[in-house]
Amino acid sequence: MESTIMDVLGDRVLELGPKPSAENPYRNFKLTRDEDGIAWLLFDREGASANTLSADLLEELDAVVTALENQRPAGLVIRSAKASGFIAGADVNEFRGATDPRTVETAIGRAHAVIDRLEALRVPSVAVIHGFCLGGGLEVALACQMRIAIDDARFGFPEVMLGLHPGLGGTVRFTQLVNPMQAMTMMLTGKTIDARRAKALGLVDAVAQERHVRNAVKDAVFGRLKRARPGPLVTLLNLGPVRGFLASRMRAEAEKAAPHKNYPAPYALIDLWEMHGGDRAEMLNAEKASFANLMVTPTAQNLIRVFFLREQMKKLAGSGNKVRHVHVIGAGAMGGDIAAWCANRDMRVTLADMKAEPIAGAIKRAAELFGKIMRKRTDQRDALDRLIPDMDGEGVRNADLIIEAVPEKLELKQKVYAGLEPKMKPGTILATNTSSIPLQDLRTTLARPERLLGLHFFNPVSRLQLVEVVSHDGTDAALLQEARAFVGAIDRLPLPVKSSPGFLVNRALTPYMLEAMVMLDEKIDQRLIDAAAVEFGMPMGPIELADQVGLDICLDVGDMLRSKFGDMLPPTPAWLREKVAKGELGRKTGKGFYTWTDGKAVKAPLPETGPRVTDEMIDRLVLPMSNVCVAALREGIVDNADVVDGAMIFGTGYAPFRGGPLNYARTRGVENVVTTLRALIRKFGGRFAPDAGWETFK
Repeated sequence: MESTIMDVLGDRVLELGPKPSAENPYRNFKLTRDEDGIAWLLFDREGASANTLSADLLEELDAVVTALENQRPAGLVIRSAKASGFIAGADVNEFRGATDPRTVETAIGRAHAVIDRLEALRVPSVAVIHGFCLGGGLEVALACQMRIAIDDARFGFPEVMLGLHPGLGGTVRFTQLVNPMQAMTMMLTGKTIDARRAKALGLVDAVAQERHVRNAVKDAVFGRLKRARPGPLVTLLNLGPVRGFLASRMRAEAEKAAPHKNYPAPYALIDLWEMHGGDRAEMLNAEKASFANLMVTPTAQNLIRVFFLREQMKKLAGSGNKVRHVHVIGAGAMGGDIAAWCANRDMRVTLADMKAEPIAGAIKRAAELFGKIMRKRTDQRDALDRLIPDMDGEGVRNADLIIEAVPEKLELKQKVYAGLEPKMKPGTILATNTSSIPLQDLRTTLARPERLLGLHFFNPVSRLQLVEVVSHDGTDAALLQEARAFVGAIDRLPLPVKSSPGFLVNRALTPYMLEAMVMLDEKIDQRLIDAAAVEFGMPMGPIELADQVGLDICLDVGDMLRSKFGDMLPPTPAWLREKVAKGELGRKTGKGFYTWTDGKAVKAPLPETGPRVTDEMIDRLVLPMSNVCVAALREGIVDNADVVDGAMIFGTGYAPFRGGPLNYARTRGVENVVTTLRALIRKFGGRFAPDAGWETFK
């Protein structure tokens, strides 16, 4: 049944304009006229919860524009009938698998023509924006003469996250409307801004509450709204010599975050503005060709794939979350941050520990996190109110979910469970955040082992989206589904995985980090080892990652996995045990392989002369990850190759532009991967033996 404005926005229909009539001829739009002669065009993409710009929708919009050209209303208002927001962007699914830039350019050219016609309408046009206005949606809004934002509106160009830049005229209209340095920064980073910031930039002309929209629209259409107009600085910064100077600075900044060879889109955008920013028509035309050339790159196609992997993993969460109260045991780095994140997502959280100091530290970190991610002080206060210190562990009795996050010691965890189980109410989920201990070992002392499952978060909890949802052969299936729904409710991505040492992610990461230790034993500079991983596309190298995770945890996980997989893992150097014994644990103690200051590793640059990164170094680090992922598939630890790639990207930051370790192997060629692994066996030993799963992997 087609939704109406009344269905979606309730009583606010009176502020939006009249309900559409039954004679409305459009599938994705509702076009009506109010008593002032103003046309109201409501985006309402058929069968979707959010508006996206697809080829069929743009074709219909072209017909709407023709009707408006003939009708010549007093003004035009463009709104969304979706509660989710204005327009969430283009339907990128239409470009998956694109290989011919000429085909893409032709398609994008048709879309350009529609947006250009909208802009050329000879009536006052106003975009009224609530919720998300992103990518192509913002380009539609920019084609209107005026923009009115509702308080909750958010604006951005996230195309760079897909290996692209705006492609419907946004590069031109945005840089000519607001300070081009600020416009380019938004497009180069993909960051979103709120309505107030958009007003300050001059992106929107007014910010209004929903109840005042009707009056604001009339003011806009009848010339009473003071419009935001580009000032002389915008003109100055768009001059050729100035563009050249600023573009060089932009490239230098972009290179720090996104190397050109891996992520071409930022540099294509900078080139586009630098070379064509002074000529509107020329830049509009060049934008189409640049966008089309980016679309067919492996980077864009892999990043689009990653976008859909995220959507696929969101669906694994399902719906119907029943968890309202979370009790976390262990207020260390992981437990405290898990508790803070749950409180941030509107959960009531009790946080227990044997000592008061870790709880105090966790509350302090939570306050810092809330200050960074919440704009309103009242929201920060409310989140802290939901995070309740609980030295006596009273929260156990009322909790819907208990998350144990104590150190990786089997006996300690079992002792905690013995004290918990008699106090838990029926139906409560008992979850462990263990990173490596099989649940089959943890469950042995439980009276009701079917309630035990794993919820393995990754560090830092606030940034890494993955949570491994771990089951053993006796886990209650209904509780597993409730756990996945909980993960979705706290805005995280669940990975269903069967219990096995290291599960998926740590099992794949351990050979990566231990091989780096072996390379240190070979007297390879730790900075060079990290540089090899970064050159491949990892967010940080394995040495820095080990410091970030904690050398004690790395050692525990390595020992646990070696007891299971033996010769398939590199040996643990004796000096690593000595570092741990001395308390040099990495970031959390201020010293590990690197010295850490203000949460960052202090690194001197590599000397300009001397050894350099080699392909062999990169292969030694990254191919064992692909090998483990194939093994996990073959063993049934995980059951979907695409989800494996998503897990490694969202849980470890594995080079997104490569599409994940299995996609990388597929792209490189399975035969090449296996041949390379066999060559590494001959030189370095049996730990590089290709898994039997490669024989059937496609």
